Amino acid sequence: MDLRFNQPTEVEQVRGVLADFGLEGASIQRSGETDFLIRTRELTEDENLTIVQNLDQKLGGVTVQRNERVGPVIGQELLRKALLALGVASILMVVYIAWRFEFKQGIAAIIALLHDTLVILGIFSIFQIEVDSTFVAAVLTIIGYSINDTIVIFDRIRENMHNRKKGEVLEDIINNSLWQTLARSINTVLTVILVLVALFLLGGATIHNMVLALLIGVSSGAYSSIFNASPLWYDFKKVEERSKPRGARA
Repeated sequence: MDLRFNQPTEVEQVRGVLADFGLEGASIQRSGETDFLIRTRELTEDENLTIVQNLDQKLGGVTVQRNERVGPVIGQELLRKALLALGVASILMVVYIAWRFEFKQGIAAIIALLHDTLVILGIFSIFQIEVDSTFVAAVLTIIGYSINDTIVIFDRIRENMHNRKKGEVLEDIINNSLWQTLARSINTVLTVILVLVALFLLGGATIHNMVLALLIGVSSGAYSSIFNASPLWYDFKKVEERSKPRGARA
């Protein structure tokens, strides 16, 4: 909705009226002392009319300049583009990790990333939290954060494999590598979480859902990088070893 009030109005005044209708998380952009652009979930005609009437009564008169609805078709297009972006990002990351390390590590990393994405989607679905374009941006941000953490661990594993001691087996190398990078992983995630908590508490209702998705994703990403990606790669290596003929092992 593009609204023009008859007198100077503050964003918090508008948000206070919208909060009465469960729209405290609406995006409110101010363009001048009296003009506001408001983005909400899809509303019925009756809801629209009631909200405008309340704004008119409580804030001294308002004129609707423009009112547009983003319907299911546009919503489906947003979903399609989000899935396409996720797919392209996943493929490019597998290619990079396969080139930098090995293909099986790329697959393990992508499975860990899918875990993070599903955790965010699951929590938002269970609690019926609104999903919009900022949510998609948050998910893509989490993917970039999580893959970086995973690559750091894989790089330490590769380094330790080059310097492996006599009799040291793969599981020992992975375990030692995880311990060596654990402090770095914990310090990084705690630093990010402190910033996100500050944003969640002080950033206003407009970015609450995005920051919440980032908080969930960062926490899940820290877990999956340590406990999912490397163990999955180890399992893939063991399956590969078992599938080789006995003569090939020797």
